[in-house]
Amino acid sequence: MYTDILYPTDGSTGSNAAAEHVRLLASMFDATVHVLCVVDTRHVGIGMSGAFLDEGTAGMSGSATDTEGGTVGERDDADERQAELREHGESVVKEASAAFGDIETTTAVMAGNPHTSILEYADDHDIDLIVMGTHGRTGVDRYLLGSVTEKVIRMSDAPVMTVRAGVED
Repeated sequence: MYTDILYPTDGSTGSNAAAEHVRLLASMFDATVHVLCVVDTRHVGIGMSGAFLDEGTAGMSGSATDTEGGTVGERDDADERQAELREHGESVVKEASAAFGDIETTTAVMAGNPHTSILEYADDHDIDLIVMGTHGRTGVDRYLLGSVTEKVIRMSDAPVMTVRAGVED
């Protein structure tokens, strides 16, 4: 039924919530897991959901303290920021892929609009199922930040399974 399962992740709690479901489904169907991280280059300095930054300090302005004590929004070199995002994306997919053990995985890092890139990847790789975590944002946060998962659900040709962060199996 499922031979190729797409697991978009940014390393956040929301996306990690889906990993066990992906592992179970891939084991049941002997499927290949496609681990994808999309770095959002529309607002250089944050990843798909802001997971590149400390989740407590990420903000709409993109001005947050990075791990070296500087302010992300103050950096002058956009190429350097994009390289850092890409490097972070590579570490996210490497870590996520390793967690699947002996399940066949393939990894990719894309740059761009997250929901568009996820849908593009799914179409290009004939994905049978997309399994995504949700952050559980509500109200103004959801309205202002948008929901990558919601957009993928509405626009995907493939079925989409969602797992809310903090939900026990």
